[in-house]
Amino acid sequence: MLNIKKNTENGKTVFTLEGRLDTVTAPELEQTLKESLDGVGELVFDLKDLEYISSAGLRVLLTAQKAMAGKGDMKVKNPNEIVSEVFEVTGFTEILNIQ
Repeated sequence: MLNIKKNTENGKTVFTLEGRLDTVTAPELEQTLKESLDGVGELVFDLKDLEYISSAGLRVLLTAQKAMAGKGDMKVKNPNEIVSEVFEVTGFTEILNIQ
């Protein structure tokens, strides 16, 4: 299960993700992103409560990164140890702005 909280203010959109971002839940986040990126200058994913991310979740983050290219900045904040390890092993630490 994945809870998605979205907060938009002054061209900045923050998605706070809680639970699991996997093959079952990734399409929901992908759809929410498609509906939310118009006019966004800064996109932030707060992962402090994300327990797990699969390759499907990584694909959604990569798609968001590509969508933001030329439009603005994308950041990934507060990944836990498990999610950070997935980013490290997959090379996403070189692709994403992780804070």
